[in-house]
Amino acid sequence: MKDDIGPFDVRRAGVLLHVTSLPGGDLGEEAYRFVDFLAAAGCTVWQVLPLVPTHDDDGSPYNALSSMAGNPDLVDRDTWPVEKPADSGELARWCAEQADWLDPYVEFTALRELHDGSPWLTWEPRLRDRDPEAVASATGSVADRVEELRLEQWVFARQWGRLREYAASKDVLLFGDLPIFVSLDSADVWAHRALFQLDEDGRPITVTGCPPDYFAEDGQRWNNPHYDWEAMAADGFAWWRARIARQRELFDLVRIDHFRGFEAAWHVPVEAPTARDGEWVKAPGKEVLAALVEAAGPGSLVAEDLGVITPEVDALRTAYRLPGMKVLQFAFDGDPDNPHLPAQHDELSVVYTGTHDNDTTVGWWDGLDEDARQQVLELTARGAPSEGSTGMPWALIRLALSSRARLAVIPAQDLLGLGNEARMNTPGTDEGNWGWQAPAGAFGADLAERVRSLVVETGRTGSNGG
Repeated sequence: MKDDIGPFDVRRAGVLLHVTSLPGGDLGEEAYRFVDFLAAAGCTVWQVLPLVPTHDDDGSPYNALSSMAGNPDLVDRDTWPVEKPADSGELARWCAEQADWLDPYVEFTALRELHDGSPWLTWEPRLRDRDPEAVASATGSVADRVEELRLEQWVFARQWGRLREYAASKDVLLFGDLPIFVSLDSADVWAHRALFQLDEDGRPITVTGCPPDYFAEDGQRWNNPHYDWEAMAADGFAWWRARIARQRELFDLVRIDHFRGFEAAWHVPVEAPTARDGEWVKAPGKEVLAALVEAAGPGSLVAEDLGVITPEVDALRTAYRLPGMKVLQFAFDGDPDNPHLPAQHDELSVVYTGTHDNDTTVGWWDGLDEDARQQVLELTARGAPSEGSTGMPWALIRLALSSRARLAVIPAQDLLGLGNEARMNTPGTDEGNWGWQAPAGAFGADLAERVRSLVVETGRTGSNGG
């Protein structure tokens, strides 16, 4: 990567594709071939979803067993037998460097396996409360498994590091995703209970969610525990600093999911049947963001500012010069001041046709009424579009690439022209999500050439001259 060009110093194009959605579904050969595709297509950003270990019941990368660990399911098992430390001390040194998050993760995972996957709240009190002697005794009975868990994390770090180096050699930035909240049943909460709003037995006092919106008429109840911001402030937000530093070890850019939660978060009573009954509770946004930006470095964070966005949230984002998000699928409600319309975009932002939470553009288009379709057609028809780019999804792809936003990111499903069957996630539903995978050979030379022609036409080559 050209060291003198920052992520938002030039116009760029990127593709959103999670690692599990690669034809191989892991960090093997297909991941490298996708980097080759991006380079051939003129795209300089690859955006992924969180790379964390997921719960078996839903597979959501936004519901992690650890916010710091890598997902061992992403490890390329074909090369696993040859992944050996260079010397006897290499693995030990790496484990010592990563001990703050690695030790709680391997203890938590080993104990959870001993309890057949039961949440830590159900463990006997001494293990639930992370009593050192009890934890050491229990994990000592499965010492080989503990070491295997450590090795898995080392191999993940090694494989991801090689992929990142390869991407950099092709001038491709890796763009990660950081959920603002963490799962209750996670190593994070188990090991740091004092940093969350929990009762004496570890149960949440209130849970996270969002009010009724575009995605869900009853709002969304996410059930994460809320942070105890006062406790976090006592050590200068050290947990947050460590978390963002870990993400910057992995990524060139990091999106903060549900950024508005740093200004105020939706608190839902534990006993409430839906998220409708929640309320906004203020958070110490400026103090937290100051710590995050300092730890992450300038120009490396992006704010997911979708949903209920107030002037206070906008002021918090702009105070730290964080790019926000524009989603074209949200633009066509008839309001000329809709912030997602291209006329309202600003340079310091990231524009998408849709996100992992939206339908594909083809699926979205199929569901529009005639009035909305007419609005889309009127806007996409302007500017003499390139030959072959007037139908869906290419008309919307071209509109995104033509935006004044410095970065335009297109979901891979849109590049492939896929419909609702390829949707990644439907918010508010528990089944049928996160499973889409591109077929072998999907990202071929013809598609790369088609994308590159639009990238060049719209000046998104990622260089000072483009």
